[in-house]
Amino acid sequence: MSLERSRRISVAPMMDWTDRHCRAFHRVGTADTLLYTEMVVDQAILHGDLDRLIGYSPAEHPLACQLGGSDPKDLAKAARSVAAFGYDEINLNVGCPSDRVQSGRFGACLMAEPDLVADCVKSMQDAVSIPVTVKSRIGIDDQDGYDAFRRFIDTVAAAGCSIFTVHARKAILSGLSPKENREVPPLKYDYVRRLKADRPDLTVVLNGGVPSLEEAAAHLAWADGVMIGRAAYQTPAILLQADRLIAGDPVLTPTPDLDRRLRAWVRDFLPYIEEQRRRGVGLHRMTRHMLGLFNGRPGARVWRRYLSENAYSEEAGPETVERALGRIPSDVDLAQSA
Repeated sequence: MSLERSRRISVAPMMDWTDRHCRAFHRVGTADTLLYTEMVVDQAILHGDLDRLIGYSPAEHPLACQLGGSDPKDLAKAARSVAAFGYDEINLNVGCPSDRVQSGRFGACLMAEPDLVADCVKSMQDAVSIPVTVKSRIGIDDQDGYDAFRRFIDTVAAAGCSIFTVHARKAILSGLSPKENREVPPLKYDYVRRLKADRPDLTVVLNGGVPSLEEAAAHLAWADGVMIGRAAYQTPAILLQADRLIAGDPVLTPTPDLDRRLRAWVRDFLPYIEEQRRRGVGLHRMTRHMLGLFNGRPGARVWRRYLSENAYSEEAGPETVERALGRIPSDVDLAQSA
């Protein structure tokens, strides 16, 4: 499947969440969704352990690496390293509002410098052959009107970027925490929809506050793609229907045999867990991404508690996950006890 099709549904880059173990887990549930790394700073790539920073399992494709930075030359060097690792896309972060990111002059504060963002994009595009995309907000602080937003997009697009993922909130750079910046500024989906109408030649992906695939399907009537963040992480079972949306099925019905499919997801992930344990990776580093798999279903609390209490043991491995799974009542068990 093409990268353009996979972009119809993507899982957002989320700091401390979408690491390689999270992505490997998500990939078992969805074959076609575009996955993203956490944001990786260009300086870390230039001076750090590349396998630790941007290593991944081949099964994670289609896969994009999100970069943070503001120096065109350094971003180009980092982009070459990312491309050499075999990533399918490089995404420049122009949306993160944290103080730490601002102090490095990257993230959302770059929306005040569209010419610099354009230079960064052009430099990376000249360095690599894979797509270079941008993830932004609709504005920052008092620079939050539609016209200013579109001027930013137009400036970056003139440098050759044709793919934009837009978190449909402005970022407030002082006074709000990153968490508050995901919740307090109002969502303005109309800005993103208007951008797509005004610039139909651009690929426009909507991000921000999308709670379900049903809502994503509604947005796909006008957007080229929808990026889902916390909903996909906290309730990963929704990803079981993502491939249907990517294939163009606009009608979502309850997932058939959900109990069986969730259990199969866990069991299909066990070989990855076993391999990582042989490499010395602690079980908890993988199971922390699995805690929400059964959310909303009988046994979800038992599942979360058992893994939380037992995954930190040095001896914990795939059998620990199997024991947790065995504590969840199946649909058959529930039907017999009704």
